[in-house]
Amino acid sequence: MIVLGRLVGPHGLQGWLKIHPFGDDFEALGSMPQWWLGADAEGEVWTPYALHELKAQGKGLIVKFAGVDGRSAAESMDGLYIAAPRAALPKTATDEYYWADLIGLEVVNAGGERLGKVASLLSSGAHEVLCVQDDASGKIYERLLPFVAQVVKKVDNASGTIHVEWGVDW
Repeated sequence: MIVLGRLVGPHGLQGWLKIHPFGDDFEALGSMPQWWLGADAEGEVWTPYALHELKAQGKGLIVKFAGVDGRSAAESMDGLYIAAPRAALPKTATDEYYWADLIGLEVVNAGGERLGKVASLLSSGAHEVLCVQDDASGKIYERLLPFVAQVVKKVDNASGTIHVEWGVDW
């Protein structure tokens, strides 16, 4: 299962829910007839829900699932993670990635210096940010690298590395 986002609270009285997407093209997932929800992003217990509608609301997105009617039903789903099996996901375009494909990759700069591994990603509004952790010194050191073309030069899933233009002491 690929975790795609999280439900962050009810919207209105009809069973709609607000979404916190983990990525920038969440609307493309509106073509999937079924989504899977679970309480733990790392867990293996996912419950399928038929998608009724996904739409933009203000600066965000809201979703309505079949059979989830009323605010109380929506409140009970607050905080659940949204996921889908990889086979059900839309194909990514060139230079597009699901966050799950980036987590765990080694980050190496142009000088061949290891900066650490991608532990997670953040959405800053303008662009995504790689949270890179390095524990080689015995303590965890974290770097936040913008996931933009000026910094990220190559994502090589085959070798498990991301090549970046970023100094080791920045």
